Amino acid sequence: MPTPASVRHLRWTDLPKEPVTDQLSRRLVTGDRMMLAQVYLNKGCIVPRHSHENEQITWIMEGALKFWIGADGREEVIVRAGEVLHIPSHVPHQAEALEDTLDIDIFSPIRQDWLDHTDGYFHANVKK
Repeated sequence: MPTPASVRHLRWTDLPKEPVTDQLSRRLVTGDRMMLAQVYLNKGCIVPRHSHENEQITWIMEGALKFWIGADGREEVIVRAGEVLHIPSHVPHQAEALEDTLDIDIFSPIRQDWLDHTDGYFHANVKK
């Protein structure tokens, strides 16, 4: 018989804020099959075009992000505080912080590349 999963109660402020670049940092909570992240982006921060197997929900708490969606980046959408963007698995996307931004990202399954720091796309040459 499998052992029951442990219930955890966490405070964001107790979790370490991991610097990813000089303009982006994050805090992570992971379960067995999903991940929740607070992502802090300074105005002008670019998240280079990438895709992943993980389904993603981005909820903007403060600020605004402009997304370029698809392989050619032709679809553009601005997501502002109080709005949510759903990005299905394997859909290429890129983002730019239009102002200092705090977003909550939910991923399923978890972003293993974020946990083992193989998310090198953050440091790729950026093109809009």
